Amino acid sequence: MTQLIVLVLVGLAAQMVDGSLGMAYGVTSSTLLVANGFSPAVASASVHFAEVGTTLISGLSHMRFGNLDWKIILKLGLPGAVGAYAGATFLSNLSTEVAKPWMAGILLSLGILLVLRFAFKGARTDRQHLGFKARFLTPLGLVAGFVDATGGGGWGPVATPTMLISGRTEPRKVIGSVSASEFLVSTAASIGFLFGLGSAGIELRIALGLLIGGAIAAPFAAWVVSKVAPRILGTMVGGLIVITNLRTLLDLTNLSNDGRTLAYLAVAVFWIVAVACSVRGHRREEETEDLHPESVVV
Repeated sequence: MTQLIVLVLVGLAAQMVDGSLGMAYGVTSSTLLVANGFSPAVASASVHFAEVGTTLISGLSHMRFGNLDWKIILKLGLPGAVGAYAGATFLSNLSTEVAKPWMAGILLSLGILLVLRFAFKGARTDRQHLGFKARFLTPLGLVAGFVDATGGGGWGPVATPTMLISGRTEPRKVIGSVSASEFLVSTAASIGFLFGLGSAGIELRIALGLLIGGAIAAPFAAWVVSKVAPRILGTMVGGLIVITNLRTLLDLTNLSNDGRTLAYLAVAVFWIVAVACSVRGHRREEETEDLHPESVVV
């Protein structure tokens, strides 16, 4: 019973972050499971099995608050499902640890760009009318789905920042659509794991605990996305990406515990300052819009 309660709390916390920032459910949950002795394949399979339920509830919640773009969901989610199935089948027989530092480096760079863009320049709105083309979303979905299945998480960290940086739609619709399309990705990955590992590869008690916690948090997380200003939301997403991938890169070094602590503190301070700047910038934009609505240019 104690283990189930812990898993519920983990699922709740992970879904709050994932549903409100568009990422980190799989990364958070899988990291905890691997740290407790489960193999990467079993951890990823169990997390994806739970995500079939949590992503469905999350998608419905985002739809309730108007955070979805169905064109994005189809153009991104269907290729993502193909990539996830291929990744699940691949992971059932082989680990992709070699690619992890390269992916972490790329995502860390994207995270820094997001923080700098949203905190100090604001959300880009001049391209939002353009929308996303299939030639952009299809390869992005394939890569993000494959990374997600092989790494136990990665759909949001790959898809969300890449789409936010382009500025082709509102941040809340990027996050909502990425979260909703993850239902297709999780379903495809689960089918791939069932074929590759069999039902024994999925720990049902783990999946159940994560599902219960995620189901509780999903509606509230979707509401948060609909209320938080795009500039602040983008800065928070970027900071989370930086922290998550910094940890991955530091795990590959011989840096002492004190050195790691200093690195985390430096990034945390930078993130706090960036969020404060984004809040102040948002308030300034609101004041300018109230006084001179025709002069607001982002």
